[in-house]
Amino acid sequence: MTTAGAPLALTMGDPAGLGPELTLAAWKHFRHGNGPVFCSVTNANLLRRVSPDSPIEIIQNVADAARLFSTALPVLDVDLDIDRIVPGQPNSSNAAAVIQSIDTAVALAQSQAVSGVVTNPIHKSSLQDSGFAFPGHTEYLAHLCGNKDHSPMSVMMLVIPGLRVIPLTIHLPLNDVSASLSTELIVSRAKTVAGSLVRDFNIQSPKLGVAALNPHGGEEGKFGDEEETIIAPAIAHLQSEGIDIEGPYPADTLFAEHVRNRLDGILCMYHDQALIPLKALNFHQGVNVTLGLPIVRTSPDHGTGFDIAGQGIANPQSLIEAIDLAWRLAENRASHHE
Repeated sequence: MTTAGAPLALTMGDPAGLGPELTLAAWKHFRHGNGPVFCSVTNANLLRRVSPDSPIEIIQNVADAARLFSTALPVLDVDLDIDRIVPGQPNSSNAAAVIQSIDTAVALAQSQAVSGVVTNPIHKSSLQDSGFAFPGHTEYLAHLCGNKDHSPMSVMMLVIPGLRVIPLTIHLPLNDVSASLSTELIVSRAKTVAGSLVRDFNIQSPKLGVAALNPHGGEEGKFGDEEETIIAPAIAHLQSEGIDIEGPYPADTLFAEHVRNRLDGILCMYHDQALIPLKALNFHQGVNVTLGLPIVRTSPDHGTGFDIAGQGIANPQSLIEAIDLAWRLAENRASHHE
């Protein structure tokens, strides 16, 4: 169960990426408002190096975050040798601190000390070079929350104003997508999405759309039969259980304004099918949400930004949106439980 009104926990992300400067920018954005409050699970000296004039205060108890937030950025300190941190240069020796930050934030959410977790971007290759066994945040969070095979329980959703997309397969080579799809996978993840839209987004009767895999929806089998053998049976099964879902629609028409505007979520067959239209429509406000977890989790929908890290030119809007959405989801989830 989520505790509404408790601070959020914001993870460090890769310390050589955009995380430190975005964290400070987000705090400056929210510090004088009536909305989200968060504590940063990072290294305090890393933030001080980025912005020496910003007030940073190390806390021992996350409950102190709300009291301090308007005057200083509250930090749960993570041990890190900042002398080896060079902006824009990933280093696998930082992996332990990155993982510790995630572990701490999730444990706080599980204990209800924080109302949700917002994750700064990580560099997957650096973590995996150090022995990290997960493709990314989504799978690792599912593991930490008890889903040891990190399958259908956790579902990735990407959100911008007016559009929510769900890639049913995520970090896979494109030539593995078809073999990874199944009617059971679509049914399971669509149920998670529908339930989350009610519980977390306060949409009482969500309507879902489903993208086809092949051009022109397979053209009755001429361009592939996954629509007939896998996707359509899943949609029929979900409809029989009372879920308002329709498709499969050719992906080249599904994102037209008059179609997407009447859907509360669009299920896509693979990563880029979902993310290309979303980022083309609104790159800077995209938020990554993990559905199906016992905790609230959001993240900015961009990477570590090594090419511009440390230059002070990064746009913090996606992180700001992620923090704001996590706050609202926590409130909705708490109200739903009540």
